[in-house]
Amino acid sequence: MRVYIPTTLAGLAEAYKAGEIGPAPLDAFAVTPGLREWYVSDDIEELEYAALTRAAQASLRLLAAHPDVPRKRVVVALDVGDGEVRHDPDRGLDPGTLGEVRLARAVPLTKAAAVHLDAAGAERDVRAAADAVGAADTGDDDARFTVDGAEDHELLWYATQEIPHLIG
Repeated sequence: MRVYIPTTLAGLAEAYKAGEIGPAPLDAFAVTPGLREWYVSDDIEELEYAALTRAAQASLRLLAAHPDVPRKRVVVALDVGDGEVRHDPDRGLDPGTLGEVRLARAVPLTKAAAVHLDAAGAERDVRAAADAVGAADTGDDDARFTVDGAEDHELLWYATQEIPHLIG
């Protein structure tokens, strides 16, 4: 199963140094039954993009909590066994929890399929969005507009061999 773990550049550097993404438990996003139902799609690429987008939103929240790290959203895509992933089907179609899963153990970085990261040109919008995400979560429409501005930037795809370059 492909899962998307939100992190930051500092978190990616720690994972690279440790050889694994952790510590457990790890919050991640994946194509869950609820995500499938919400998006009403059988196109796996479209559904995986939706899970990636949810992880990018979670990365933005990590940036808000850690103002000292570079202002780039980072998502690590990993392939893990279905049995390693837990999701709560009772959460239903709550848009705030769509695609959320949990991994009970740290995951070796060798299971990473790719890293998704903001381009340098997104930094201003991502910085503003990280500053506004708390207000957006409480219903501030102007803050929501600012957060949406970061979401207008597509995350770039990088091979795992490029991680040293990304964190350097």
